[in-house]
Parts: sequence; structure tokens; C-alpha cells
Amino acid sequence: MNLVRFQHRPMFSSFLEDIEKNFFNPMEETRGDIPAVNIIDDKDSFIMELAAPGMKKDDFKINLDNQLLTISSEKKEEKEKQEDNYTRREFTYNSFSRSFTLPKTIVFDKIKADYKDGILVVKLPKKEEEAKLTREIKVA
Repeated sequence: MNLVRFQHRPMFSSFLEDIEKNFFNPMEETRGDIPAVNIIDDKDSFIMELAAPGMKKDDFKINLDNQLLTISSEKKEEKEKQEDNYTRREFTYNSFSRSFTLPKTIVFDKIKADYKDGILVVKLPKKEEEAKLTREIKVA
């Protein structure tokens, strides 16, 4: 006979754990596999750094629809191992999608992306500031 350990848990234990995580640790990420993004406001451009280690540059899809920039990825992997008396199959599926509303000050035709060392870098060049039409005019 096998002994099975029984843990008595309150009826709403998962609910209480969720409250504890969200109330006492509000800064803790609980969104799963959504990559973190840093946005740097540089003089000439915005630079987005998306942490996505273990991926290839072909795994990413970057779409621009009007002012909405969407970065997404979908990766499927299947492994199968056969031995004399068993077959082991493993499936993994990872996906994410992040969308950002871009300001109108971006030059949309010159957006570039590069993936290196687990970081996807998207460079969003800014338009040059237009000449200001306000000034003081002295009376002669």
C-alpha cells in the first residue's frame, strides 16, 4: 500500500494567494511569458529593448497599422524519444504579443529592428521639430 500525503488547504486558498500576491507585491510580474520592455527616449529617436532570450530573429513578427506597433512571436517545438518499451513525446508552445501606440512624431518609414544577444531592439526615429511660428515682434 502506498501512503499519500494529504494537505488540508482552505477552500479559497488560491484566491487568497492571488490577493496576497497582488496586494502585498504589486510590482511583481504575474503575466507569464510576456517579455519585459525598456523604452528609452533619446534625442533623435525612441529605442525599445525587448528581452526575449533563446529566440531567433525569424521568430518575431513586427507589424505597424496606423500608429499601432505590434511585436509578436509564436514558437512551437516537438520532441520525440523512442526506447525499447516506451515512446516519450514533448510539446512546447510559446507565444506573446505586445502592442504600443506610437506618437505622431515618429518617422514611420525609417523604423528598424535588430535582434542580438537575446534583446530585440526597435529604433523609432523622431521627426525633426518644425520651426516654431511664435516669436516676439518689436515695434519700431
